[in-house]
Amino acid sequence: MENYAAQNKIAWEYDAYNFWVSRETPAERAKEALENPKSHLRYHTKYFENAEGMTVANICGSCGARAIPLAVLGANVSVFDISEQNKKYACEAGEAAGVYINYVVGDVLDIDMSVYGEYFDVAYMEGGILHYFHDINKFMSVIYNILKPGAKLILSDFHPFGKIMTLLTNNSGVLKENADYFSTEITEGEMAHAGHYDEEKRKTFPKCLYRRYTLSEIINAVIDTQFILKSFDEHPSWTNDKLPGEYTILAVKPN
Repeated sequence: MENYAAQNKIAWEYDAYNFWVSRETPAERAKEALENPKSHLRYHTKYFENAEGMTVANICGSCGARAIPLAVLGANVSVFDISEQNKKYACEAGEAAGVYINYVVGDVLDIDMSVYGEYFDVAYMEGGILHYFHDINKFMSVIYNILKPGAKLILSDFHPFGKIMTLLTNNSGVLKENADYFSTEITEGEMAHAGHYDEEKRKTFPKCLYRRYTLSEIINAVIDTQFILKSFDEHPSWTNDKLPGEYTILAVKPN
């Protein structure tokens, strides 16, 4: 495992189980998933209308927020994630919902192809994960190789417009000195949970190492890996529906 992955693992295992429980107990998450599983898939429900028997690789599936509803819908879900604490929570929630989640802890780049090569009907990732991988072409190659011929890639992530807003401008919207949208620099930043705590607690959180991509880097990585790009959809920001916040790429592995 490369150094950045090891550092990201430390960050994602720092009090993660307690964080998830503080938001929803496994039983509460299970209850919600059972009551209305499709509502938890948001923009992506249309891709899982016939989920029964579908093999799904949920990449960086974290607490099981998407994996458990998919399993409730009848999919055979494998989560690949770096955090043992995420696994503990997700598996407890899955058990409470009466479904099984195959949860594999480790670096996604090290997925065992002797087990999972050309295994899945769908590779599904959402919630912002690409910045945790510093070689997007290698990452896409791994995803391509775990999919059956004719299988789908559903990639939903943070819109690169956010890179402009957070990295290039200050709080007043003024361009920072030496701002560079095309920068390939690795940056250190807070892991996702830290912002939910007070300042003193936030200081104790280990940092993650991020690589933020441009729009062309993302789309070209999909194309260069030989996926057939089917659609690129943009979604509004959660905080301002007049600005882009996320996107979804649908692509297919050729038969």
